[in-house]
Amino acid sequence: MPKPLKLALAQMNPHVGAIEKNAAKIIDYIHKAKARGADLVVFPELAITGYPPEDLVLKPQFIKDNLSVLNEIAKAAKDIAVYVGFVDAKGDNIYNAGAFINNGKIVEIYHKNNLPNYKVFDEKRYFTSGTKTSVVTLKGTKIGLGICEDIWVDANPYMKEAKAGAKLMLVINASPYHVGKIYEREKVLSKRAKATKAHIIYVNMVGGQDELVFDGGSFVVNSKGKLVASAPQFKEDLLVVDGKGNICRKPEEMEEIYSAIKMGLKDYVDKNGFTDVLVGLSGGIDSALTLTIAADTLGNKRVHPIYMPSQYSARQSIEDSKRVSNNLGTSLEIIPIKDIFSDYLKDLEACFKGAKPNIAEENLQARIRGNLLMALSNKFGWLVISTGNKSETSTGYCTLYGDMVGGFNVLKDVPKTLVYKLVEWRNRQEKVIPMSIINRPPTAELKPNQKDRDTLPPYDVLDKVIKAYVEDNKSLKEIVKLGINAKTAKKMLSMIDRAEYKRRQSPPGPRITERAFGKDWRLPITNGYISR
Repeated sequence: MPKPLKLALAQMNPHVGAIEKNAAKIIDYIHKAKARGADLVVFPELAITGYPPEDLVLKPQFIKDNLSVLNEIAKAAKDIAVYVGFVDAKGDNIYNAGAFINNGKIVEIYHKNNLPNYKVFDEKRYFTSGTKTSVVTLKGTKIGLGICEDIWVDANPYMKEAKAGAKLMLVINASPYHVGKIYEREKVLSKRAKATKAHIIYVNMVGGQDELVFDGGSFVVNSKGKLVASAPQFKEDLLVVDGKGNICRKPEEMEEIYSAIKMGLKDYVDKNGFTDVLVGLSGGIDSALTLTIAADTLGNKRVHPIYMPSQYSARQSIEDSKRVSNNLGTSLEIIPIKDIFSDYLKDLEACFKGAKPNIAEENLQARIRGNLLMALSNKFGWLVISTGNKSETSTGYCTLYGDMVGGFNVLKDVPKTLVYKLVEWRNRQEKVIPMSIINRPPTAELKPNQKDRDTLPPYDVLDKVIKAYVEDNKSLKEIVKLGINAKTAKKMLSMIDRAEYKRRQSPPGPRITERAFGKDWRLPITNGYISR
């Protein structure tokens, strides 16, 4: 690290659109960095507005408000330098920008050169690409400025800045999480540090924003590409570095995923002003894990499990629901639906006359449960957390307006096989989910002796298909080459394609894989293409 400078990495959790609140937090971090003797404090990409601000940046007043608080931040930055992300505007052009402030004055504004427009990113919809590089000098050290994607491309502005004499590079980021992403970042930054022969400061946002989770994990690499300091994942932090710093422990994979889901849930609930949440328990592993995550995240007093048995519900289901609820210290409410279901069938008898019982009667039970959960939600203002996993959502093995009801789904991007791994990891910390739930064959309990395997292949096979088709964009032929039975693969791909209308109406949930349904997946509902 250049010796004259003591650096502070402000890994903060902004609230999208809450400009004044974000500015207050930024100013607070500036004061804390000054108190710890920092010469320069660096904030994440678009720290003032939160990321992604999406169509908010199309509102002229929103941009004016963000520029106004930028000036307030500059005034607060006395006797310290600051690099902070904001939205800039020049005429009709809007920029993803960074302001370098020194001793109360904005001395340089950098416009992001490289705008990502893939996966969850659509920055070209909103922003104009910058065309210039920026090098500033602080206490004799030349510093190169950039933003997120600028460091990922080979023809990056930092190479030009290095040629201009920059020995310290600042990279401010809003880099979304997926499993193992932190290792990808460190690998790329190490490569860039060696190429530029400069120290690189990588400051990442932390927090949940709708489907996206930002995991933090900010870090510093030296000019030889070696990691010399890092901040923790999934929490706000002010990392102060003077020479070498501490390197935080990275969580194991299941702990990392569990932490990401918790952060996504907590910020969705708290930032949207919900006090409590509701979870419909079924006696199965998905709802048990959902309840556990909710209780771990929000505390058991804010979480309300509801069990709604029908005439097809096994005794084991109620007993297991009671056990997991008791283990977590939550208070289980039981609302039988048998009589309600009978009343529905009686009222529909004339309309259903002559038709054999089918999936309509099965789904009716799920929709009764959805109505009850939403009634409680309306009465008390609590958020319903739905419990379906990625395997079910992929294939449409779920009921629209039934078990899909909810405002957030913590398992939306969690395949069934991963559900079991997360339960195993969580039970190693403390045994809260009974083995009777784990060992029981999955069932919807909407008709006698029903099992998931009646409709779906084994989940280890199904999840392999989903990974190949949804995340890797493989064709039917390519999936069959992976060892999947051709008839099974064709059926699953058809189910995935036909279920798009359901997914389009499903609640958001935290993204943990490289391709999740939602911002990552934009297939047309009306779609005649058949994969071959």
